[in-house]
Amino acid sequence: MNLLSRTARLLLALLLVPFSLPAEDGPTPLNVLLITADDLNYDSLGVYGCRIPNITPNLDRLAARGLVFHHGYVNIAVCQPSRQSIMTGRYPHRNGAEGFDPISDDVPTLQEQLHAAGYLNGILGKEIHLRPKERYCWDQYITQGDLASGAGIGRSPERYHHFTGVFLKRAREEKKPFFLMANIHDPHRPFAGSQQELRSWGRNLPKVTRTIKEEDIDVPAFLAELPDIRKEIAQYYTSVHRCDQSAGAILQALEESGFAENTLVMFISDNGIAVPFAKANCYLNSTKTPWIVSWPGTIEGGRVDKTHLVSGIDYMPTILEAAGLKPVPGMDGRSFLPVLKGKAQEDRDLVFTEFHKTYARAPFPMRAVHSQRYGYLVNFWANRTPPMRMDSTSGLTFNAMKQAAETNPDLAARVQLFEHRVLEEFFDFEKDPHALHNLIDDPAHQEKISKMRAALLARMEKTKDPALEAFRNRDDPAALDQFMEAQRLRARPGKNKKKNSPEKSK
Repeated sequence: MNLLSRTARLLLALLLVPFSLPAEDGPTPLNVLLITADDLNYDSLGVYGCRIPNITPNLDRLAARGLVFHHGYVNIAVCQPSRQSIMTGRYPHRNGAEGFDPISDDVPTLQEQLHAAGYLNGILGKEIHLRPKERYCWDQYITQGDLASGAGIGRSPERYHHFTGVFLKRAREEKKPFFLMANIHDPHRPFAGSQQELRSWGRNLPKVTRTIKEEDIDVPAFLAELPDIRKEIAQYYTSVHRCDQSAGAILQALEESGFAENTLVMFISDNGIAVPFAKANCYLNSTKTPWIVSWPGTIEGGRVDKTHLVSGIDYMPTILEAAGLKPVPGMDGRSFLPVLKGKAQEDRDLVFTEFHKTYARAPFPMRAVHSQRYGYLVNFWANRTPPMRMDSTSGLTFNAMKQAAETNPDLAARVQLFEHRVLEEFFDFEKDPHALHNLIDDPAHQEKISKMRAALLARMEKTKDPALEAFRNRDDPAALDQFMEAQRLRARPGKNKKKNSPEKSK
């Protein structure tokens, strides 16, 4: 990227937003704190129904002071594209970053807009998953190594507290409004106390102050009740508790800074837990996220929204509007500021999610549409690739399922489904949140399925989704074969990013 193109983007940002800060006697500019967790399942928090006592006390307190969305989603269930979708307001297939790729040159970022408006931008951890770095205008850039506890990257509550305080002190000294993205690395693998953790970092391990016992956890129903799975899920919840401690440390630093009363705080996860049928898929346990919002003076404590569906692409437009800045053309999401202010908002009954490729660039293209109750999924790769593999299949859980499948026909069928999938799936998530009963051929649901297919088609047409023709011809095996071959080519490294630019596809 040359200097001229970057200058042109910044000049465009200056035209899109009012640059002047309020006068001394004018309204105080809004500060923004985004806290993210890494691979945290939506139902792992106490406020979202986890039965482990006091598992997330800090996040539960944040929820008590603000608003909890029952239907919050990310638009893709893998870390880098999820975060870049949030920070551009666009679906991954529209911002050029379908996998672990930088965004396209002509896609504006939230940080560019805030920088042009005089904001101080800071990031703590997961910094490598927002690329290219210069497009995010970071004034404070704290790496995952800076946040290490022992050798474990991004797993020290004390360091989150320290660096949050350093950033907020700078914001006060420079008299600037701020945007801080504090990215907690827990509960990403390796889980606390696991052999994976020992192999990764030797004996210089991250600290834990509480170890969750195996007898205290519930094994998710989409997995299986096996000893090694119970052991690993307990390790996961130990990491969840440490994630909450880091969140608490960040919030404590905010309180100590004196900025808490004028800061809009949101907490989300980038995707679900790293086990089969969750992360890197399109199920409810893949893309549904805890979404907590605190905004003193605007949001009354104790609110729960079970009506509106919000998703990652809505974050950027919401922050821009809340900060009094102009919207950026070309975003796929829209602001839910009216919902934050207690108003009803139409057309928040569906969210759309997708998946493209793993970190190893293996293509597993999927699309889905979710309503409050139902989910319709399309797995274009079904029976057309080697078995699905990614970090969700490392560790104890998947190996335990594979081993048990050798003598258990039900588990064998479950493993077969995970590894090879079927083309279409439809679930009643109200009755079946763990997606155990595919209703795609159920006569009683055909009308609902048709409506959700039509909604997905319309969204794919509107966003010029590269899977559009494959979806239209999903009953043609040759068309799907051709599409998958194209995906293998798209997934290769070194592809010209500008060819995927959403602006150039118009």
